[in-house]
Amino acid sequence: MIAVIGLLLGFLISALFLIQGKRRRSNGDQEKKQSSNIEPVVDSRPKSFSKSEVAEHNKRNDCWIILKDKVYDVTSYVEEHPGGDAILDHAGDDSTLGFFGPQHGTRVFDIIEDFYIGELLQ
Repeated sequence: MIAVIGLLLGFLISALFLIQGKRRRSNGDQEKKQSSNIEPVVDSRPKSFSKSEVAEHNKRNDCWIILKDKVYDVTSYVEEHPGGDAILDHAGDDSTLGFFGPQHGTRVFDIIEDFYIGELLQ
């Protein structure tokens, strides 16, 4: 008798999990169908910048730099820069020589990629 009740409870619990799983999958399918009707947002920001465009971003609160013909928006990093205002020495200009100097450890090469915004037009 106890074994039969145990089997019935096991069957009911399994059925409950199956029903919930089907509901989750069908809700996910509906979300996918709804989201497929939404057009993707296209980033209209240019990926190439002239030297004069970069030069406009030469302040503490708007700071872009050039490193080996790549453009980086480091505005959000200016206040965190361990070298203080040295990061502003070449704001809006080519910072390649200063960046690759002995004062920077290897970690900086990974960090800088988070700030990449485009290429310098030649």
